This record gives sequence, C-alpha cells and structure tokens, in this order.
Amino acid sequence: MRGMSCLLNGERIHLVDQKRRQYALTLKAGETYQFSGQKIAHDALIGRPDGSIVTLSGGKKMVALRPTFGDYVLKMPRGAQVLYPKDLAIIPMWADIYPGARVFEAGTGSGALTMALLRAVGPGGLVVTYEVREDFAQTAKTNITRFLNPMNLICFRKSAYEGIELLDDQIPFDRVVLDLPEPWQVIPHAVNALRSGGIYLSFVPTVPQVMQTVEALERTAVFGMIETFETLLRTWAVQGRSVRPDHRMVAHSGFLTVARKIEPGLLGPIPERGIPADGEQEEPSDEAEEERNV
Repeated sequence: MRGMSCLLNGERIHLVDQKRRQYALTLKAGETYQFSGQKIAHDALIGRPDGSIVTLSGGKKMVALRPTFGDYVLKMPRGAQVLYPKDLAIIPMWADIYPGARVFEAGTGSGALTMALLRAVGPGGLVVTYEVREDFAQTAKTNITRFLNPMNLICFRKSAYEGIELLDDQIPFDRVVLDLPEPWQVIPHAVNALRSGGIYLSFVPTVPQVMQTVEALERTAVFGMIETFETLLRTWAVQGRSVRPDHRMVAHSGFLTVARKIEPGLLGPIPERGIPADGEQEEPSDEAEEERNV
C-alpha cells in the first residue's frame, strides 16, 4: 500500500496546511472530513496522487500526503509517551538492527519503537515485544497494524522484569532493546536471552537511571564496550539570505546505553583520561596510532 502513488480507501493520511501543521485522518468512502467549519469528502481524496493539493469547502487549500514514519509517530494515538523521531532514527543504527535479525523489545508502549525495529529487520526478521499493560498493548496494536500490518511481530502481555523467554526453537535473540523505567532489572535476564556478540540497548530519561543501568551491565561481567550518549536535534530557518538556527529545538529526550555481549576479561570500562601533569608525556591518540599503521 505504501508504495502506491494514489491515496487509497482505508489508509491513514495527513492533511498539511500552509503553516506545516498536520492533521491525521483515515480515508473511508462516503465520509466527510471537517476542519474549522470547512469540509471535504473522503471520496474527493481517495484516488488522488500522494502529495496533491486539495481544496476544502470554504476555499482552504491543504496538501494530502501519506505521512512519513516520523510524522505518523507524532500524530498517532498514544498510550505511553512515544520516542521522538530523532531517537527512533538512531536506535536501529546503534543497536545495529539488520535485515533478518531476531530482536527482543520491552515495553511496547504506543508501538513507535516496535515499528522502527520492524522496518529495520525486514520481512525476514522477527520482533518479539513484551507489554504488561492491556491498554498500551491495544493502542500499540492499532498503531502498528494501521501503518505496517506486519507478519513478523509476536506480542506478549508479559513483564520483562520477570524474565525473557526464548521461543519454542530456543534460538537466542540477536538484539535486546528496552524502553522501560528500570532496565537494570532486565539485564540479568538479557544475559541468557542474548547470543554471544549480540547487542543490548536501553533508553531512559534521567541520569540516576543511566547510572543504575551501567552498574548492572558491569556487574554481569559479560557485557563490554558500554557507551551512553544522548542526541540533540536543532533545525535551521533558511529564508533567502537570512539563515539562522530555530529558536526552539528538540534537545534532551533521553539517554541511550549500548553494550555488547562478549567474552569477559578484556573490554571492560574505559579508564578515564586525565590531564597530563607537568613534565608527563601524553600518550598518542588512537587516531594517530591508526594513521601510523595504515
């Protein structure tokens, strides 16, 4: 459906006005969309090319578009708070979600991260997701099937804090991705559920949560290459010769912590580098060492 050029009956679209504000609706033959006293029949939208300009009854013009994944996530119904597109974009990269991967996720929330994972693993991969709350699970199901309708998603009403069960084939997961308030409670279970060389990633909004997560990873002794970071997104206004950063930006939303399951003994925490004392020679940087070996 998403590869079609024309808007179809039953699909979710967005109407975008001149101020770039987006309004979501699901096309249904015979129904009418109303906006500030103006109307347009769904039948006037169905069959139009994606990206068409349409005119409401009062003369207001809008563009009818299939939403991008980022647009859809920001406008879809929410149970839990959804992750921002900037985080949804970077998580598949840092978790190295590849086509055909088997991924465990908790919790499902509103389904935004689940959809990002499904898009990355492709039809040959698999996503298993745990969500303990029925209302969140139902909202996520609606959001996911409306946008993707995947055949490679398995949902469970379970708490990952109580454990991670392998599927009947007992094949371990390639990746474990967590969007939970207390991911450190899941880390001991991830040790057994994740294959050797697999990647762990979790998202939390506060520093104390990060500290407990990293401490739990280090205690296992099998997780190394641990990194924590955040991403900031600043857009720019470009109008002729007037070029400046926007006054508002999507700054801190949360911290990502990534780790690799490896044989213990070598790649533990990285020692913190201090400032060399007077007369002490600074060690050559990794980049300089790499250049000498090219």
